[in-house]
Formats: sequence, structure tokens, C-alpha cells
Amino acid sequence: MPVALSILDLAPIAPGRSARESLAASVELARAAERSGYRRVWYAEHHNMPTIASSATSVVIGHIAHHTDSIRLGAGGIMLPNHSPLVIAEQFGTLETLFPGRIDLGLGRAPGTDRETMRAIRRDATSADTFPQDVLELQGYLSGRSRVPGVQSVPAPEGDVPLYLLGSSLFGAQLAAKLGLPYAFASHFAPAALFEAVAAYREEFQPSEQLERPYVIAGVNVFAAEDRDEAEAQRAIAFRNRARAFIARGDKREYTDGEIDAFLASAGGRQLSAMAKYTATGDLEDVRAYLEEFAAAVRADELITAHYAEAVPDRIRSVELTAKAMAHR
Repeated sequence: MPVALSILDLAPIAPGRSARESLAASVELARAAERSGYRRVWYAEHHNMPTIASSATSVVIGHIAHHTDSIRLGAGGIMLPNHSPLVIAEQFGTLETLFPGRIDLGLGRAPGTDRETMRAIRRDATSADTFPQDVLELQGYLSGRSRVPGVQSVPAPEGDVPLYLLGSSLFGAQLAAKLGLPYAFASHFAPAALFEAVAAYREEFQPSEQLERPYVIAGVNVFAAEDRDEAEAQRAIAFRNRARAFIARGDKREYTDGEIDAFLASAGGRQLSAMAKYTATGDLEDVRAYLEEFAAAVRADELITAHYAEAVPDRIRSVELTAKAMAHR
């Protein structure tokens, strides 16, 4: 069967743009994904990042759901140790009540931010230690089988809110396998352990009420354009923006494109670029060839694509061209 195609939208705030404009662009991106036949769009929880507008992830999902009709929407993911399982169950139970049959819940255990912001969230260094138990507690609330006597999540979802575990290491893969949940690997920015983690997940998978057999989602970056030169130019701009955001954490100086390119050519810059190892760039045929080869190598059941072109029309066109490239033939 052809691999399923989905989108991860970080609601990026481009230089000179506002968060309001970013979220309006996310609405248009989701509408384009719906028209183009994508399975789902996910939004990620990040905090204290001036270039990302999806920190209040459940609010963003509700807003996008209100402006679309049928596409599945969800978190990719909620960083569960930042929250109580009950509060997340209430949020996603509410979303499923308002938009039945359209809501996913992907869960991660990273903070999604820096150490100072972790403290502002009221998360401590040991919060991630109870992640497996927190997943089970959350699952109990959403299924109407609470593990906490006398405590229920209200509103309880009338339909299913399927859980997905996100990760970039063996820990997430092994936990997803043990709990019988779909596994989404963050290979779009943390590629190192992709094949080892997916192999461990498949080997150790135990069927569950939600899932009979392993289901692997792999992240991949995409810059699709009408021609290769345009796609490469979009990629260069996006990589410069990423490098600027990385440098700006400790340095507020404005850097020229030449200085940024010199940094990207340095050892530190090459390490940053290596995070985007799995990136499809080019025209329709280039993108099709890359994604088909990548999906086959990973044995992925689904690809979740991240489109980072700075200009919104270019990002939407990348979404459309990628769907066209991967359409069933």
C-alpha cells in the first residue's frame, strides 16, 4: 500500500511577521492539506521560542478545526511532563466533543524548551521519570476507565482520541512497543537513532486494544517547488533562518547572509545542518523519488512532512506539490 502522508506544522513566525499572521497561515496550510488529501496535520508544543506560535497547542488545534471540515488534527506532540494527565484529558476530551472523529493526541516527554522556561512551567528535572505512568493515567481518563479512584475527565470523549508516542531514542520506541501504541520518530530534526529505534519498536511490539500491529510514522522535511533551483533557494533561506534563531539565543547581533553561510559551513553549523539530514528538496519528481526511497528504507507506514519555506504561498505550494508527487499511481 502507498505510504500515508501527513503534515507537522510548527506555525512558524517568519522574520517581520506576527503570531497572528502565522496562525492565519496555519489555517490556510491546513485547508490546503485537506484539499490535497493529507491524512492529518499535527502541531507541536514549544515554549519561549519567538519563531514558533504553537505553544498553546490544544487552542491552536481547536482554531484550525473550526476552519476546516474533515482532516484529522492533533498534537505532535503534547509534552506530557509539562502538564497533569487530567488537564490534557480534559482538553482533548473537549476537542473530540466539539470535533468528533478528527482529533489525535501525540505525546512526548521532552520539555520542548530551555531550562529556565522549564522552571517557569513549574516542571522539575524529574518530571519525565513518571512519563510511562502518566501516559497510562491519561489513557484511562480518555477511555472512561480512570486509574484514579473518584476522578473522571469531563467532558469525556464520546469517540476515540487515539494516542501516539513521539520520540527520537530507544526509550520512546520501547515504551510505544510495550503499550501497543503507534510510534512517531522525530527524524525531521533528530535523525541519529531512526533505524535503531524503529527496529526495536517493531521487534518488541505488543498488540493492544488500540493497535494490532506496529505503526511507524517518520518525520521528514520538504521543500517542493516548480523547479529545483527555486526549491534550493527556499531551503537556503529556511536554513539561514534556523541558524539565526539558534545564534540569537545568546547573541542579539544582526548577521548578514554571508556570515550565516560561513557559520553553516563551520563545525558547529554542520552539526546544526545535520539535524535536517532527512530533507526532500526539488521539483515534483525529485520529491517523489526522495520520499519513496526514505519511506521504503524506514518501512514507514506514514510520513509526516514539515514544510519550512519562509513565504506562505511557497509553503502551501510545497504542500500541494508533495501531495501530487505521492498521489497513488
